[in-house]
Amino acid sequence: MQKAGATGLIPRKTLFGNPTRAQAKISPDGQWLSWLAPKEGVLNIWVAPAGDMAAARVITNDTKRGIRFHGWALDSSHVLYMQDEGGTEEWHIYAVDVVQGTARDLTPLAGVTAFIHDLVLDHPGAAAIAINDRDKAWHDLYRVDIRTGERVLILENRQELASIVLDGQLRPRLATRARPEGGSRVFRIEGTALEPIRVVEHEDDLTTRFRGFTRDGTTLYLISSIGRDKAALMAIDWQTGAERVLAEHPKADISHLLLNPRTEVVEAAAAEHLKVDWIPLNEHVAGDLKRLHGLLPGNIDIADRTEDDSRWIVLSSAAESPGTYHLYERDRSTVTDLFTVRPELKSYRLAPMHSEIISARDGLQLASYLTLPEDEDRRPKAPLPMVLLVHGGPWARDGYGYHAQHQWLANRGYAVLSVNFRGSVGFGKTFVNAGDLQWGRKMHDDLLDAVEWAVDRGIADRRRVAIVGGSYGGYATLAGLAFTPEVFCCGVDIVGPSNLETLLATVPPYWAAFFENLARRVGDPRTEDGRALLRERSPLNSADRITKPLLIGQGANDPRVKQAESDQIIAAMRAKNLPVTYVLYPQEGHGFAVPENSLSFNAIAETFLAAHLGGRWEPFGEDFRGAEFEVRIGAAHVPGLEKALAGRD
Repeated sequence: MQKAGATGLIPRKTLFGNPTRAQAKISPDGQWLSWLAPKEGVLNIWVAPAGDMAAARVITNDTKRGIRFHGWALDSSHVLYMQDEGGTEEWHIYAVDVVQGTARDLTPLAGVTAFIHDLVLDHPGAAAIAINDRDKAWHDLYRVDIRTGERVLILENRQELASIVLDGQLRPRLATRARPEGGSRVFRIEGTALEPIRVVEHEDDLTTRFRGFTRDGTTLYLISSIGRDKAALMAIDWQTGAERVLAEHPKADISHLLLNPRTEVVEAAAAEHLKVDWIPLNEHVAGDLKRLHGLLPGNIDIADRTEDDSRWIVLSSAAESPGTYHLYERDRSTVTDLFTVRPELKSYRLAPMHSEIISARDGLQLASYLTLPEDEDRRPKAPLPMVLLVHGGPWARDGYGYHAQHQWLANRGYAVLSVNFRGSVGFGKTFVNAGDLQWGRKMHDDLLDAVEWAVDRGIADRRRVAIVGGSYGGYATLAGLAFTPEVFCCGVDIVGPSNLETLLATVPPYWAAFFENLARRVGDPRTEDGRALLRERSPLNSADRITKPLLIGQGANDPRVKQAESDQIIAAMRAKNLPVTYVLYPQEGHGFAVPENSLSFNAIAETFLAAHLGGRWEPFGEDFRGAEFEVRIGAAHVPGLEKALAGRD
């Protein structure tokens, strides 16, 4: 029976359908605003004069996956966006003329994965674009004319460089190359020559990265953990090599930078421990950030700035609100609301998110986030069914803020816990390196310790704990059910690897620069000891221990975690007649980008969780309209699914 709550069921479509508007941007000259919004149900790019949003018009015509990322070229005449086909991650870069509405594919090459490397003010009509057209494993750099699409080679990457730093004239100045023993070697580029200048050891590899030059080329910025635990922002004098610390945080790595749009000088840095802390580097910006924090609730993010820096696009968000974009006029110190991403959620009372520090069994401190049904206190009146929601990566992190899955699951009556287990980024190199070779072991122990923490505090009912996640979180789900089947009553795996040997054997070719890092942190498939470790940590090899119900969602075109990863464990479970439901999306990749597909899987997952955790659920309605998926096996394990599929359009 569904338990009534103070807030009615928030419709899945309200949480996971297309936003009303999203991703506000402003042109460098300040004349135009742009954003993403649906056109005939598909996200496209809209523009309007900065002072007249009512005059908005759509300038793209995507009819399939929707556009998810966009930004302005520095000429203020074109909007740039990237798109792939069917989740393949073969990204193409497109430019749209704002006045004419005409679009051009700047990378019209079959089978390539391209990305925008740099946009520089001294060449506003051009973009530096990385394309792996010559060699699928390595990207060459081209200067591309945004108006005509003409390409001129900047650097042919025959030296297997993992990263390249350009200056304000689009000249290569610095590069890194992975070392066989882990970490990387850093080179200064003089003409065509590479001059080695330093080594970044493996222990610093995930917490050290070069962030680019000032416009005048005199200063190079580096976020570095070398000689320290928490990564700090460093400024390097390019002429003398002298370094100085500009910003640091006692509990977290520097993660975000705010650069002056004309000079490319860093004006503020941010670090995130439990919440985001901004560290201003000049008085003017310090005043702006203080003013914005006083006027707006929750986290503050500077989403865009005009070239003259007179106007900012500011995003404010909190756990209980999905985000509002504002126009901040610095000279007048005024803030004008532009739009809220999901205004329909204003009619619901959303649940707060609580920051928690959980101690692992070896004393490591795990920054975590807990959301409870909105009528519950921080410690509920009685233990609740709980969903342990595991982030992907694993070299990523969970953070405070609006989280659609947290709100969805809490609204259905569950405690929701997200844990930054060892190996997560942002908490210093000791923390991230503690995850090396610990897939399915200490990284998993951290998740188990978090479950015990929740049970001991009366938050979670030990008999009703589900594990849910995507990518690495999907692996953690499979590991949880295979390695510790007594802990979880069910699991939902989205694009999670089941066999670490085949995962590493099938990574995309353009991950070549990162492969040594994978071998050092997951397991080395080139050695017998490494292969033995990978076999031991692969849930596939313990699939016969999975006795609790499992739901798997997979994209057929996933280039990172191939469909075979799900097929393998499905076959192993079917051979033992174990309880599993398998949903395959033929036009999706690493996750579900098409809203209709996301809605359909969440509808199935919600009903699956309700059957095993006892929470509330929204009956199947039009959840499958427009979605492309196949329930390969196990529809009978999800109550009502067979009937809903029989009536599917």
